[in-house]
Amino acid sequence: MKILVCIEPGHFEYREADAPLARPGESIIKIKRIGICGTDLHAFEGTQPYFEYPRILGHELAGDLVDLDQAPGFQPGEAVTIIPYFNCGKCIACRTGKPNCCTTIKVAGVHIDGGMVEYLSVPSNALVHGNGLSHHQLALIEPLAIGAHAVRRAAIQKNEFVLVIGAGPIGLGAMESARIAGGEVIAMDINDDRLKFCREKLQILHTVNPSTNAVDQIRHITRGDMPTVVIDATGNRKAINDGFQYMAHGARYVLVGLQKGTIEFSHPEFHKREGTLMSSRNATREDFEKVIAFMKQGLIDPTTYITHRIPFDQLKDGFKSLLDPANGVIKAMVEL
Repeated sequence: MKILVCIEPGHFEYREADAPLARPGESIIKIKRIGICGTDLHAFEGTQPYFEYPRILGHELAGDLVDLDQAPGFQPGEAVTIIPYFNCGKCIACRTGKPNCCTTIKVAGVHIDGGMVEYLSVPSNALVHGNGLSHHQLALIEPLAIGAHAVRRAAIQKNEFVLVIGAGPIGLGAMESARIAGGEVIAMDINDDRLKFCREKLQILHTVNPSTNAVDQIRHITRGDMPTVVIDATGNRKAINDGFQYMAHGARYVLVGLQKGTIEFSHPEFHKREGTLMSSRNATREDFEKVIAFMKQGLIDPTTYITHRIPFDQLKDGFKSLLDPANGVIKAMVEL
């Protein structure tokens, strides 16, 4: 089979490899769609934490089952996606219902090789039923589940202002889940085209470009209160640090985006707000199932996020263009 390997930052290479054979407790998927996410882009740039090269990227996946073992309820030929975070099942996180932050977690395409292949073997307990959704929809469940998990962590209440910083796919997913939870969403991004997308496609009423008086804009929108929930989905150090100033008194700040360095904030300013700071890592099966239900109910149509479609055999040469803001990429989808 053909595989695409990120040899080092900025360098992809196609190679031939043996197709996997089913092992006990594993199933084999013929990959049909691969969503390109921020992790893939950061890995290509060389800015992704927890990363080693060479690596096969890709964890937003959809395909068809071709072989399976210990997968009750699944059938060969069925369209599926996967939960691409493989956990140990024994550590303190796994024992307390948080397999998404397992102490020895292996994320496909990050810690272990991922889905930029024609056939992929995965633990059977990672399979997720397609439920009649298309391959495009199935490949978008994982990033939406990350946003849904962040919103669940934030415990959003009806009518409270929720500022989501970063209008990429993860941020869009957080906005969608926050809206469904009853929050009044404010979208923030430095890219006016992405803010326009939020207004036109997601019907987000409030959008803010932080390049001009962000605090004043947000204070006006919130009628002086500031948001009681702030979610960062940028993975940008400056954006994360700036996010503290947007918090209302009593607010929760949820970090979904990840960067390599330290974060800095004024302790007195944070303390006087009695703020809550938390991270949100990956997602759980509950989040995946919630997103599938949203799609089936017509509450989310993530296929509108797809701005670029790329055949797998053109990805090596076309990948770098996805990093250029001038190309207006929101979500790129690889097709096999």
